[in-house]
Amino acid sequence: MSTGKPRDGEFQMVPAPGTSKPPLPPVAATNAIVEYTPVSLKEDEEDLEIKLRRIIDNVPVRVSNTSGSSAGSGSGDFHQYRQMGRKEQDRLARMEVDYQKRKEVAEFNLRREERLKAAEERTAKKRARRQKKKQRKKEKKTKLNAGEEQQKKEDSSSDGDSDNDEEAAP
Repeated sequence: MSTGKPRDGEFQMVPAPGTSKPPLPPVAATNAIVEYTPVSLKEDEEDLEIKLRRIIDNVPVRVSNTSGSSAGSGSGDFHQYRQMGRKEQDRLARMEVDYQKRKEVAEFNLRREERLKAAEERTAKKRARRQKKKQRKKEKKTKLNAGEEQQKKEDSSSDGDSDNDEEAAP
């Protein structure tokens, strides 16, 4: 039993340098194994303690795995052990199904994006072809109109010259 004073060969606990807690005074000779010293809490700490107690009181504690590390060793625990194994297998099966579903959706979206991209490329190519055809047709039409106007000018200028020649001759 310790009296609080170190004997020869014993070590005494002292705070590390730089810590703010002063060492506790040596305990008077009592029979208690642990000495409880009341700690004065600050107002904020008291509020937190009250909140913590309220949470602990109101939140139900659910323990799903009640068996220890030797689960299934007793005959009474056998059904519980089987049930836990079945629940785990069901959980793994659901995880696998969910993974497969996500994988299929991702593959579908990838294929869909590829199809949409290919369709857009085909549409753009056909659009460019239509625009070229329309432009060529427009250029051809403007050339024809320009050629007709040129011919009309020549005709009108030659018609005008022939009229002038006829009037001058008689």
